[in-house]
Amino acid sequence: MGEPNPLLLSNWILNALNYYHQHPNVFPIAYLNDLRGEILACPYLAINNLNRDFVGTKGFSVVFQRSEIGEVERRFPFFKPYLDQALQPTCNAFYLNPLLLQEGSRVDPHIDRSLRSYCKTVEPPLVVSVLYVQVPPNLAGGELVLRCQKKHIGQIKPEANKLVYFQGDLTHSVNAVKSSGTRLSLVCEQYSLSDTELQDIPAFTVESRAVKAKRK
Repeated sequence: MGEPNPLLLSNWILNALNYYHQHPNVFPIAYLNDLRGEILACPYLAINNLNRDFVGTKGFSVVFQRSEIGEVERRFPFFKPYLDQALQPTCNAFYLNPLLLQEGSRVDPHIDRSLRSYCKTVEPPLVVSVLYVQVPPNLAGGELVLRCQKKHIGQIKPEANKLVYFQGDLTHSVNAVKSSGTRLSLVCEQYSLSDTELQDIPAFTVESRAVKAKRK
């Protein structure tokens, strides 16, 4: 048997760590550079299809069930190392989205429930994972702010190659970016759904304003 993955988490671990956990220098720099290039060149990348809390941002979204991880990796092979590292074994449905912010971009406070567009009973994800793919030198603003109800939990400064996990029911936001350059992250909402809820979630689909999504 191989070594246990140190990035596998549980609810009690997240609670013990004040609702979030940070892992620096997770991937080889060569992979991070390849990932950045593939995302920026992807034909799906466009003005965000997410809700109005995402101001001046770009991205696209990949919705999939655990059974279709292989299809995601076939269509987007550059996501595979991230998925291998970040996905939690207790989760069965995922909402993966690259998120690009530039000067003036921000994300207003919200709780992730992106799969609710497919099933109205879906609760927030068990966990959200965020990999910072590209962070400009001397970035001003762009911090991830976490709150539990009205209690301030933490503020995370983006650093390239840092992987962050936070509890999925936290209110979170991204402060406005006040400097030039591109802040690029790869976000995955990770859900643990009932069998009934899972029936309403696409096995695999892409959401993008650039290209009409294909649903399996």
